[in-house]
Amino acid sequence: MAIGLSTYAFFWRGSTRMQTPMTLEDMLEETAELGGAVLQICDYAAVETFDDARLTELSRHAKALGITLELGTRGLNLAHIERYLQIAERLGVSMLRSMCHSGEDHPDDADAIRRIEALLPQLENQGVVLALETYEQIPLNRLMNVIETVDSPHLGICLDPANCVAALEIPQQVIERSAERVVNLHIKDFAFTRSPAWVGFQLIGAPLGEGLLPFDDMMARLQPAARRINCIIEHWLPWQHDSVTTHDTETRWTRHGINLLRNRHG
Repeated sequence: MAIGLSTYAFFWRGSTRMQTPMTLEDMLEETAELGGAVLQICDYAAVETFDDARLTELSRHAKALGITLELGTRGLNLAHIERYLQIAERLGVSMLRSMCHSGEDHPDDADAIRRIEALLPQLENQGVVLALETYEQIPLNRLMNVIETVDSPHLGICLDPANCVAALEIPQQVIERSAERVVNLHIKDFAFTRSPAWVGFQLIGAPLGEGLLPFDDMMARLQPAARRINCIIEHWLPWQHDSVTTHDTETRWTRHGINLLRNRHG
């Protein structure tokens, strides 16, 4: 097990809403400073524009800091995943997170299985594991059917119980059903809060350990250290009214999360 950060832990600080957005190199430096061992470059479209020289330098920088890189994208479009496998090869990445859907491309289960099976030779050749994330657009039982039908060591689950709450799936049940196929773990806490005027609720992020994520139970069930499952911290931090407050809050949540994970389960 290695503890790391996702680019989602830098969501606001890396955005154009900051006067000086963080670069991937900045994120690598902070990951190392906080004692993390992994940076997952997840849904970070700019990486698709990097030429070979930039990718090679990013890989070199990560290795110099002792950081393992992972990649994350969306969908099962074959050309798109093949492009990410090219990026993965250049970066030395062996874990690629994705989702079944992207934009208007919504393959049914049979089509998803066909696409993944077409990708298996390349995944096997590169030594890459494709981790499909649990999320609200696909019921967990359907996602598990895809994973279990393909039944390859190069395919597994990227578990994020928080995502499934929007589909009224219970986090504890999601953890239990997917546990044996988990190969990557996204850790973000969440809470329900009343909307303004108490009309409905909002599902938003919370500092790790302070929300509704069954954090310790999840770690006990998965045993990520024994199974060498990397634990990647993310946030659902709402914008905090201004850039300075948002920057400082995101920084604090990130430091708190990685410290709590290390102290309890590192």
